Amino acid sequence: MNKTAILLMVVMTIFLSNAQEIKLQNGDFIFQNLACGPLCEAINEVTKEVESQSFNHMGLIIFESGKPFVIEASGVEVRKVSLDDFLLKSKEPHLIGRLIEKFQPSIDKAIAFAEKQLGVPYDETFLYDNGKYYCSELIYDAFKEALGQPLFALEPMSFNHPQSDSVLPEWLEYFQNLGMQVPEGELGCNPTGIANSSFLKILGTY
Repeated sequence: MNKTAILLMVVMTIFLSNAQEIKLQNGDFIFQNLACGPLCEAINEVTKEVESQSFNHMGLIIFESGKPFVIEASGVEVRKVSLDDFLLKSKEPHLIGRLIEKFQPSIDKAIAFAEKQLGVPYDETFLYDNGKYYCSELIYDAFKEALGQPLFALEPMSFNHPQSDSVLPEWLEYFQNLGMQVPEGELGCNPTGIANSSFLKILGTY
């Protein structure tokens, strides 16, 4: 067996061991790095990393009859999918986050809110509070509703190259196709911003 194969086996053993150590709970956050081409790469380009990894999608884990599902704003609408189906969308490790104990009582109300949004259209414009949802916006609103005030922060969004003031070509084309201006500076949120919140404990990869 060559060195590359041995290294791969070691990495997979560590990954599987870590995943098995995490016992998922109702209301856990799951972060995912989708490989959807230039757009996903553009999302990663303009957002921060968490634990040296990039994440461009997230969902909320819920349990029904003992089986794990994920509520996510993805594709064309807010939907509920099995955890297995969610995991299959990306070959990279998924990050699991859990609210700190102080905010655990808000989970049931947040889940109830998220479930009421099933079928709401996906927000392809990334504009906050327009009757649609993108992935992290759904989570933001769910816990805002549960607590009666925001838990996570809305921050000015940027679609510029990190080292310049010019809009990334992928984003310029994306918003031109939607017939709108690039919403540079508009308030919003993203998966890595939520993952980096002090109100969330990162449990590891799954």
